Amino acid sequence: MSDHDFPGWHGTTIIGVRKNGQVVVAGDGQVSLGQTVIKGTARKVRRLSPGGYDVVCGFAGSTADAFTLLERLEAKLEATPGQLQRASVELAKDWRTDKYLQKLEAMLIVTDGKDLLVITGAGDVLEPEHDVAAIGSGGNFALAAARAMMDSDKSAEEVARQAMAIAADICVYTNGKLTVESIG
Repeated sequence: MSDHDFPGWHGTTIIGVRKNGQVVVAGDGQVSLGQTVIKGTARKVRRLSPGGYDVVCGFAGSTADAFTLLERLEAKLEATPGQLQRASVELAKDWRTDKYLQKLEAMLIVTDGKDLLVITGAGDVLEPEHDVAAIGSGGNFALAAARAMMDSDKSAEEVARQAMAIAADICVYTNGKLTVESIG
């Protein structure tokens, strides 16, 4: 798929950092369509509480597609309370096999404070190495920056914020207006 087929892939950076019992998910606020900034203050990190069970999710890709996936994830979490990994695998299976869901263009980072997972439309549910996950156009920049800081005295939130600042300085599709949610 070329950039012209789906310009929305170049629209965000989301990072998840787990450190010292805390997990933080941070996302920038920029929404881009091609080379145009449409909005600078979008919330791409959300807290879900199905049945009183807290889960933090960040998404990259098409907003409408991501909301569809978040609704599906919430339903899976209600069916399997307290089992984020199982709910994520069930969502990934549906996403991979359902003809409607297969067309969705998004990725998710999810955490319940214990697990930190990346869910993709290829049917992947990945637990990142080194307690850092990042997705979106500036994801690799944020990932590299965060990994370099993991041995420092910085908290999970400080690592996430500084990594996002570095990504925003490098990636033109990422800004510094963050939404940050922590859990754990």
